[in-house]
Amino acid sequence: MEIPAMIAGLTDAGERLARAAQRAGLGALVPSCPDWAVRDLLFHTGAVHRWAARYVGEGLEAPIREQRGGDPLRDADLRPADDELLEYFREGYTALASALKQAPDDVQCWTFLPAPSPLAFWARRQLHETTVHRIDTELAAGATTAIDPAVATDGIDELLTGFVVRRRGKLRSDNPRTLGVHTTDTDTHWHLTVSNEPVAAEHADKPADATVRGPAVEVYLALWNRLPLNKVDAGGDAELLTSWPQLVQVRWS
Repeated sequence: MEIPAMIAGLTDAGERLARAAQRAGLGALVPSCPDWAVRDLLFHTGAVHRWAARYVGEGLEAPIREQRGGDPLRDADLRPADDELLEYFREGYTALASALKQAPDDVQCWTFLPAPSPLAFWARRQLHETTVHRIDTELAAGATTAIDPAVATDGIDELLTGFVVRRRGKLRSDNPRTLGVHTTDTDTHWHLTVSNEPVAAEHADKPADATVRGPAVEVYLALWNRLPLNKVDAGGDAELLTSWPQLVQVRWS
């Protein structure tokens, strides 16, 4: 995806999240985020948007160590009052989108996943941060809305080639095994090798011990743990598939 499309997707997801929060109510529990209510999700996402905007807008080249708000339960003392939360959230994603639009293409700042540029990294990361939490909020409200298959395909790629392969990732196996992922509508393939070393990922259509396939949106939601894997075409190595929700859990950084 191109950066302008990512920023537009972030803005759309932010507004859909806000509308879903209004429908659900701030006290509604978020089924895909145990122990969180909608007010916690609004605070968390609004804080993350402000955190991300600082890197791009200020050109910060080292991680912000004093950042608070990412853990909405630990940092509840900083949460705005309920009647201010929606405005707090909307101000956050609007300011982030503005920072991304105004930043020069060659802006230099801290990142934590491979990307063509820091600007591309932050646009992509916050597109999916916001889209996944938009789905969380819509689940709390009782009904989800559509995701663009191109966004879903890009989000699968970020997860598999960015997060899952990190050295600190928990997906490991003493006996090497492989996972194949295929989005049937956008016809994109990934092949993961899981061992006692960091996961190796490539874009390839190869035989695998376990497979996950289906429309891009369903695969996106399943791999990001917003839809049970048994709701997509998943088969093969049961141990690998069963371990996915426990071992692949993405934090905000």
